[in-house]
Amino acid sequence: MIKKVKERKSMLVKDISEMKSIIRELKKEGRSIGFVPTMGYLHEGHISLIRASKKENDITVVSIFVNPLQFGKNEDLDRYPRDLERDMEICRREGVDYLFYPSYEDMYPEGFSTYVVVEGITEKLCGAFRPGHFKGVTTVVTKLFNIVKPDRAYFGKKDYQQFKVIQKMVRDLNMDVQVIGCPIVREKDGLAMSSRNKYLSENERKAALSISRSLFEAKRLFDQGVDDVNRLKEEIKRIVLAHPEVREIQYVEIVDPETLESKEKAEKGDIIAIAVFVGDTRLIDNIQL
Repeated sequence: MIKKVKERKSMLVKDISEMKSIIRELKKEGRSIGFVPTMGYLHEGHISLIRASKKENDITVVSIFVNPLQFGKNEDLDRYPRDLERDMEICRREGVDYLFYPSYEDMYPEGFSTYVVVEGITEKLCGAFRPGHFKGVTTVVTKLFNIVKPDRAYFGKKDYQQFKVIQKMVRDLNMDVQVIGCPIVREKDGLAMSSRNKYLSENERKAALSISRSLFEAKRLFDQGVDDVNRLKEEIKRIVLAHPEVREIQYVEIVDPETLESKEKAEKGDIIAIAVFVGDTRLIDNIQL
């Protein structure tokens, strides 16, 4: 049966029941499955996750699903970049075995009313400004885990909070999947890779570089012995707000890497996390001290 599965003409799978059937056959053969859940418009950050999965598993599944549950009313659901053909070509080039592309109607059929909620850790950082966001994330990831049944799932640490929320959900609910966080991938000039970078004008993109620059500077100061949280945060704000294209710093926090509790004194291993509106585009980034 595995031979038949491998002889599929297309790696694209749109139907949930078909994806589950394929996974059942792969599991019967004892194949290990790596999973990279995405919202598409793949970039080098996603590719790094795919390559990590390819290295550690027999089969790699990538999903693309722009999940409406994790977008707020005034967020960018409708304009979120989408290009399936482009993403399929990237997946082919990287040797992805299956690209799972479910429809909204299949994922959330009429009458859907079951959600997964992780409390506490979701109420900080992005969660404080995006009500319902993590409820949407944890619900869709639970559904995807149930469909793909991966041995390992790969998440980028650019969204550090999401990575820790998924880890906690898996631990709390005894899910049989290893959640692996992979390093942030940056452009040559330091900008963290993001599908939303596509929104930026030329001037906005230049301004966006101040985000990573400010984090690198804060880390440099910390390495020189500065552990005063307020001083580090003020330096970050000074660098970022020097650009008129920056509309707002939504938050900048120095937090414990496990609990995401704000720190009064910076220590080795802490995370500096930031969310910034450059024009109308919300960008997040972080660095570990």
